[in-house]
Amino acid sequence: MNSPNELKEITRFLLEYANRLMGSGVHTSRVIRNTRRIGKSLDVDVKMSLFQKTMVVIDSTEVYNEVAIIPAFPISFELNAELSALSWEAYDNHLPLETLWDKYEKIISRPKMDPLCTLFLVGFANASFCALFGGDWTARLIVFSATLIGFYIKQIMQKKKINHYLVFIVSAFVASMVASSALTLETTAEIAIATSVLYLVPGVPLLNGVIDIVEGHVLTGCTRLIQALLLVLCISVGLSCTLMLIRNSLL
Repeated sequence: MNSPNELKEITRFLLEYANRLMGSGVHTSRVIRNTRRIGKSLDVDVKMSLFQKTMVVIDSTEVYNEVAIIPAFPISFELNAELSALSWEAYDNHLPLETLWDKYEKIISRPKMDPLCTLFLVGFANASFCALFGGDWTARLIVFSATLIGFYIKQIMQKKKINHYLVFIVSAFVASMVASSALTLETTAEIAIATSVLYLVPGVPLLNGVIDIVEGHVLTGCTRLIQALLLVLCISVGLSCTLMLIRNSLL
């Protein structure tokens, strides 16, 4: 049996762990499974309510609960995989709480990918979308340049903590406006403009929302889908502003 102080420390770790997973783009059932797995390794029965951002930890004779706001972290599949592996390591080896904290801190403190590297990788990926939809080499180069400029503005605005809906509108507008330069060349201009904003599509929230609904976490899934659809609407607004400025007949 864990003492009240031990239960408090365990809850604090589990809350931090679950928040990191939830904020980094993990679907709800996986967060619950991983957190309960660690709790079981520490002889704690974990009960979680994630939509209200509440986690209740129950021991055989003691009950301790904490409430926390789930923060937003950059989506990282590598981080999510390592944190999931940590839950299995804790379960298989019955790691003490101090060891879990040390391993957790090492995982989240590892150097992140350089923003400049991310910028160019996103540019190449979006140019590949242009090629996939039939864009020629000129259109691909234009989309690559448009993505670099739009994504760089997105990075700057996010650092300044500007509202993320406004960030998506401005980024979509700038990227599509730069891509509209293709209209002055003999190239697949429509494809260039259409694909210049694809780097903004919130694929992970859309997928997680569907997964949550399918697995029974309907409220959380609907919330994620609504947020993702609002971001898609913001992309549409930014793209529409460009079309109204350069080719009103397309609307």
